[in-house]
Amino acid sequence: MGASDPLVSAEWLKQNIDVPNIKTVDATWVPGFLKDRTPGPECYQEAHIPGAVYFDIDAIADTGSGLSHMLPDSRQFARQVGELGLSNDDLIIVYDSNGFFASARVWWMFRVMGHDQVKVLDGGLAAWQAIGGAIETGVRTAHPVTFLPVPKPELVRDMTQMREHVSAGDASVLDARAQGRFEGAAPEPRAGLPSGHMPGSVCVPATTLLTESGTMKASDALNEHLSPFATGPVVTSCGSGVSAAVISLALARIGNWSAALYDGSWSEWAANADNPIESV
Repeated sequence: MGASDPLVSAEWLKQNIDVPNIKTVDATWVPGFLKDRTPGPECYQEAHIPGAVYFDIDAIADTGSGLSHMLPDSRQFARQVGELGLSNDDLIIVYDSNGFFASARVWWMFRVMGHDQVKVLDGGLAAWQAIGGAIETGVRTAHPVTFLPVPKPELVRDMTQMREHVSAGDASVLDARAQGRFEGAAPEPRAGLPSGHMPGSVCVPATTLLTESGTMKASDALNEHLSPFATGPVVTSCGSGVSAAVISLALARIGNWSAALYDGSWSEWAANADNPIESV
């Protein structure tokens, strides 16, 4: 595991899983509009890495915001992750069984709360199973501990800040949604929401940053997509602030750890008639 790499391999985790301060976190999440998929909590109960606790991005969230899985305030976050047995002393390894999806989001959330000792398992549960890693079922009950947040607000953007960025053109805005949705040619999966994109934004589908086997591409391959954004101000966005974190994770892998994430993302931007929308 390189100190500068935000990911760890399944082999590394298997060798280190019994180290006392290494904690595994299952962040499997499935969007509600995918009706034919098993929900994240059930995926966790059916199969997870031994000792892993379940991090529900819909529960560890600002549930009163009117938007899905918005970042909670630091006090709520601290209380809920403390209840999961996660402290400031832990090296947290996040994974999921749905590609990189919510594991990258949880990685970003911990970093926003000032906890930099957090990594993502490259390839998720599938990579763990591919090397013969053991599987546990049921729900892991944790011993509550104290987590003290030191928030980094510079890693988050809200709609007002995004309006300012779009108007000034002072940051690169990278959109993780599929090309069709970005261009306005394909519908959004959320009913009533128009497709298209924020003026000046760039389409970087999260899937283009991954290999066919479901791991993240190596740094040199990521640079082919992201080299113009390896430095300078960058904000990532997507449908609801989840796959945007995959871009943030990839940027960290090539050295840009300062990218912010637009938490409300397209679900918020496109729902407000005053916000400009472009299509191609």
